[in-house]
Amino acid sequence: MLQRIKVNLEAVEAMLYFWQAASEKENVAEKFFYDVADMPGLTCAYDEEFNGESVRRALSAIKNREPFTGNKKERKFWNNNMWMMEDAEYTNAMAAPIKKLNLASLVGKLSQLKGANKYNEIEVIFSPLHSDEYIITGNKLVINFFRVKPDFVENKTYIGDIELNEYIVEKLKELINK
Repeated sequence: MLQRIKVNLEAVEAMLYFWQAASEKENVAEKFFYDVADMPGLTCAYDEEFNGESVRRALSAIKNREPFTGNKKERKFWNNNMWMMEDAEYTNAMAAPIKKLNLASLVGKLSQLKGANKYNEIEVIFSPLHSDEYIITGNKLVINFFRVKPDFVENKTYIGDIELNEYIVEKLKELINK
């Protein structure tokens, strides 16, 4: 029976550090790129076109201010990361609501669904992905951080046209019913 929904911001926190450090031209150790590439929020997106070496190459090119060439997914990942460094205020506005996210109140609601007894724990991971809006793998919902959109007028956060909490509930229902 579903007992816990865990929020994992490991990859986003690491990238917030990287985007800040790279924009300020600080040195970032190569080991950092390998560590980020090994994070579950990224490894679930790996396929024949995008893998740990893609992550390492893209981040290394950003750090070293080198031109980047790669396939479509790699270039998208590189471009999204460059975009995060252009406007630190917007990037922080994207991160702020997910840092405060508490999904404990959803456990009771979701545990009533048929299929919810498959998992004791569900993990919601925010991660900088290439193009997928989200990925469901096992008991994990991985949401592409680059798709988080703060609305400064309404003081709400969206993914696409759906409010963040609503979006998470919708995708968790999909995960449970899978």
